[in-house]
Amino acid sequence: MRDSITQLSSYQALASHFEETKSHNMRDMFAQDTNRFSTFSVQFDGLLLDYSKNRINSVTIEKLVALFDECDVHACREKMFSGEKINSTEDRAVQHTALRNLENQNSALTKKQVAILLLIEAFVEKVDRSNITDIVNIGIGGSHLGPLFVCDALQEISKPNLSVHFVANVDAEEINRVLNKLNPENTLFIVTSKSFTTQETLTNAKTARNWLLKSENLKNEDHFVAVTANVENARKFGIAEENIFPMWDEIGGRYSLWSAVGLSIVLSVGMGAFKNLLKGAHAMDEHFINAPTDKNIPVLMALLEVWNQIFLEAQAHVILPYDVRLKLLPAYLQQLVMESNGKSVDREGNVLNVPSSPIVFGDVGTNAQHSFFQLLHQGTHQLSCDFIGVAKPGHDNHVQHDMLLANMIGQTQALMQGQTLEAIGPAKYAEHKVFPGNRVSNTIFLTELNPYSIGLLIAMYEHKTFVHGALLNINSFDQMGVELGKRTANNLLDKIKNNGLVTDEDSSTIGLIDFYKQNK
Repeated sequence: MRDSITQLSSYQALASHFEETKSHNMRDMFAQDTNRFSTFSVQFDGLLLDYSKNRINSVTIEKLVALFDECDVHACREKMFSGEKINSTEDRAVQHTALRNLENQNSALTKKQVAILLLIEAFVEKVDRSNITDIVNIGIGGSHLGPLFVCDALQEISKPNLSVHFVANVDAEEINRVLNKLNPENTLFIVTSKSFTTQETLTNAKTARNWLLKSENLKNEDHFVAVTANVENARKFGIAEENIFPMWDEIGGRYSLWSAVGLSIVLSVGMGAFKNLLKGAHAMDEHFINAPTDKNIPVLMALLEVWNQIFLEAQAHVILPYDVRLKLLPAYLQQLVMESNGKSVDREGNVLNVPSSPIVFGDVGTNAQHSFFQLLHQGTHQLSCDFIGVAKPGHDNHVQHDMLLANMIGQTQALMQGQTLEAIGPAKYAEHKVFPGNRVSNTIFLTELNPYSIGLLIAMYEHKTFVHGALLNINSFDQMGVELGKRTANNLLDKIKNNGLVTDEDSSTIGLIDFYKQNK
């Protein structure tokens, strides 16, 4: 049993340090130290983290490292990589990292992964030789967001004769919009659900099956594959056993794109690209294991999250990719971060007395500049930001790429520097043109965007999320809140279907159900 983070001596030292430095301004920090960028930046394998635009100094980092040590995150990390059951509430190991270490002959799960990748490769080759032109991935949560993000990011290298579509929402409008564009004869469905009982996924799968079987001479087993741990349920649905790819208990949904859940990725860009995705993620795993704490990118990002959230009261974290290929990254990270660390108790069930997950949102730059950047610059809320850029564009229009990255770098500088009343001088509405500055951000630069660097980027955020959870002593690998919502919805569905009056719920629920029944 571990003490609350606020009871640790390293935390109390940080709190005292914050009181001593809270009036410091980054404008002055940069003016006084021309080497600030080199001091507070790290490069690894074509990825740069510039964290110099945080309200920190070298003493801050020393004290954050001491917190990391006192929280014994080293041991937590070792337990995860060695396969101990660190997901205590579900009595499971957490082994997504084993899926990308394909050379590890000592891991039973890695051996299974290698075998499954061979089966997937053979299946994909079979699809490539067929008349299939459209893939529809049916899943939700981790079975949807990860593959969707990667497929969209890698569009430029996708197979020209194959389109991949994604359906998640139980709203029939979504699947109807997809099916209306397709020919059943040329369509393959991937149904991804660990339990093969997920309401949204199974409902959409049945809609897809009904659509398919309206066509004469088409068989369910020729147009459906499954990724699931429940082989029996997939068989009952009508999916041939050779078209059922396994999921494992040790792999959580939001960490599953590295597994057979990535089938849609392999179909879209090929096994070579998928293995490069795994290699990039494994390289970040090795960095996370071996790099010193003060040079360890995911660790530094998690420690800064604690500093910014608890002491600077930055309760929201903004993800700002300045590359359209990364436009779905904010949505992917919303699940990764908030489903992992959006908890209110620690591992022992004690109520947390510090914030847990930040509120994560974001959008692609430069669009976001014309949306919510007004709040970032002049609003009363404290937020932290990650700006993400790619040095080499995926096109040859360097004029626009220069403009894009000038905007990205300029925004980080403007947030840091702000604009004082003195700098504005005498002007109408001068007070309205003041920007307080001192707003914190990280900048993450990739040399180029390819499967390998996307693997690096995703694994970096996975490990950051893990470290943040370990610092707060919470279980980052369950999702009790998701389960409660499912149970409540299922209970109300029966009452909505029933024509009788609902009398045994609260007045708001009764009123909403009654309004819906009267107007549907």
